[in-house]
Amino acid sequence: MPHQYTGTVSRVEPLGPDTFLLTADLGQIALQAAPGQFVHIRCGEGNLLRRPISICDVSGTELTVVFEVKGSGTQWLSQRKRGDPLDVLGPLGHGFACRGSRLIVIGGGIGVPPMLYTAKAFAGKAEITAVLGFRSQDRILLAREFASVCQKVIVATDDGSNGVQGPVTLPLETLFRDGAYDDVLCCGPRPMLKAVAELCGKYGIACQVSMEQRMGCGIGACLVCSCATKKDGQEHMSRVCKDGPVFDAGEVVW
Repeated sequence: MPHQYTGTVSRVEPLGPDTFLLTADLGQIALQAAPGQFVHIRCGEGNLLRRPISICDVSGTELTVVFEVKGSGTQWLSQRKRGDPLDVLGPLGHGFACRGSRLIVIGGGIGVPPMLYTAKAFAGKAEITAVLGFRSQDRILLAREFASVCQKVIVATDDGSNGVQGPVTLPLETLFRDGAYDDVLCCGPRPMLKAVAELCGKYGIACQVSMEQRMGCGIGACLVCSCATKKDGQEHMSRVCKDGPVFDAGEVVW
């Protein structure tokens, strides 16, 4: 069950261009959070809709999110100070499952942070390789944190300024050719998710994807975040906030 809770901000710090990390004491929201879930944050009196942000990390009752400033709501959030109150609804949605003993977690851009909590949560159950995709060197997030919990971390950048030049599917296909993996878990832009899903299908490897959609209520009532999925050959609309955000890649109508 999600909780609505007014927590207290512990820290806010910039991680890169227009990207911020925020940690807050959120009581039961943090204690019940699962990898792949998200929280819905109220961002000031002038913003009617809450902002959905994936959970990046949890430590006790403290929960961390990482977000990009894209409008007035996230701008307000980036200006919070230690001790400020924060109205949060969560944890929300269905997260990732640990299926197997050799996993690959993949994040692209702002889809990288939720994969850190996923890697940490499953580190004691599986061998984990992380593949992290960014536009350029100055956009790289949390690479050292992934290195502390994963057996291998591979960085890919669009411009080649760090790691492999190109999309995450390039190092991913190399991994598939060189070893056996049970499952791929990924979060990022829809074109990246589609490309990863297709590559996993080619090699017969299971894949879970965390879908990104605009959201209204965050609890499945408004249907703003609906996406097309299929089961038993039949297409239907699923709510990303409630039925997801994590789906089996084979269920998504790309």
